[in-house]
Amino acid sequence: MLAAFEGWNDAGEAASDALKFLSVFWESEKIASLNADDYYDFQFTRPAIERLASGERRIKWPTTRISRAEVPDSNLDVIFVSGVEPSYRWRAYTAELIALAKELDVDCIVLAGALLADVPHTRPIPVTVTCEEASLREELKVESSHYEGPIGIVGVLAEMAGLADIPAISLWAAVPHYVGHSPSPKAQLSLLHRIEELLQAPLDTTLLTDEADAWERGVDELATDDPEISAYVRQLEEAKDTADLPEASGESIAREFERYLKRRRRD
Repeated sequence: MLAAFEGWNDAGEAASDALKFLSVFWESEKIASLNADDYYDFQFTRPAIERLASGERRIKWPTTRISRAEVPDSNLDVIFVSGVEPSYRWRAYTAELIALAKELDVDCIVLAGALLADVPHTRPIPVTVTCEEASLREELKVESSHYEGPIGIVGVLAEMAGLADIPAISLWAAVPHYVGHSPSPKAQLSLLHRIEELLQAPLDTTLLTDEADAWERGVDELATDDPEISAYVRQLEEAKDTADLPEASGESIAREFERYLKRRRRD
């Protein structure tokens, strides 16, 4: 099961857009939806009026859509859960999703989210992967989450999955906070790459790669026109590059010294 929710858990709409991409790419078909009246405050998450291709007008209500797809050239079936974070009755909401997961023989839940963070847009968008199930965590070589504080529906669903003995993996993309508006194709692309690795299911993301490159060029232009943003981006780049430096272990120092000696001999 792959799940993402619009709202608090979805900076730049990167997570929900990633699931929309996969749902279209794998040609998913709707199999169910949750009753909107049970979980949404329509004064907060308002319905919208839309016109169909036939010319008819209809109301589109906020809801949670459940769809299913077969991943080509694999033995994977994927259940997509996508929609707006509910307004209330979160325990009942997540219990309904877990019951559906049990009914459909789901053996793992992958939760995608995105948060605003102090990261530069010019570097690869980091995606944090966590898991609370010990054997799966060891297999994936990831850590459990050390976060403490307010959570959204993604965190609640992960907890409920664990209580139901369904392992859950959480993916969180860090979206540069100074360009946190949607869309955020570079963050969306980073999430898709991590999902691709987890499921071992190749994706054609060529079009999205082009959109991510165009997005980065647009932010570059914005930074160039604003000296304060430009200086702030350089500060973030320096902090990121320093954090990514290899640890100064004895072995790494010895390798660097050996390279220095070779350069000196050539000179």
